[in-house]
Amino acid sequence: MTAWLLVGGRLVVTPALLALPRPDFVVAADGGGRHAAALGVRVDAWVGDFDSSDGLHLNAPREVHPAAKDETDAELAVRAARERGATELIFLGAFGGRFDHTAALALGSLRLAREGLGIILHSGDESGYPLLPGADVRLDLPPGTTLSVLAVSDLHALSLSGTRWPLHDADVPLGSGWTVSNEAAGGPVTASLQQGLALVTVLWPAG
Repeated sequence: MTAWLLVGGRLVVTPALLALPRPDFVVAADGGGRHAAALGVRVDAWVGDFDSSDGLHLNAPREVHPAAKDETDAELAVRAARERGATELIFLGAFGGRFDHTAALALGSLRLAREGLGIILHSGDESGYPLLPGADVRLDLPPGTTLSVLAVSDLHALSLSGTRWPLHDADVPLGSGWTVSNEAAGGPVTASLQQGLALVTVLWPAG
């Protein structure tokens, strides 16, 4: 089952966004509920401490949590989606906004992927995909599209094909800029690695 999780970053409606798999249900995390109108979706659950949704009205069941809590609103949305049987989580509004929330979401997506969930981070103009050993990332990208592989740990035997600068069994240190700002060469782009954790990010064209 696929859940859309609406979180509090920016959202740009682009062809890449519209091509995403449609949801079986939608969970909004606090102020992320503002994206529902642009996406044309009904929210099935609205969770959070509701400190960033002033003036927002959704016809959706609310799960109110205290501000002094041990989870972000996005994590509460993940829990709500998993309780409803979601196996694929698509975070919309994943980029932009507060850096700490964006970084926590990106790092948390790797943990969720390690637990066996399908994960996509998307803001319409930018997207991210966890890359784990034995779980290749394959993307069909227009030629010239900018993509990066962000090494969240030391990477061993990273391979990248379908790009302007391909790699084969490369070792990449944590945080290296070596794999930032590559370009799609046309056709499928495939990334794989033997050890480590990474996030593949894409900058999508507007039209």
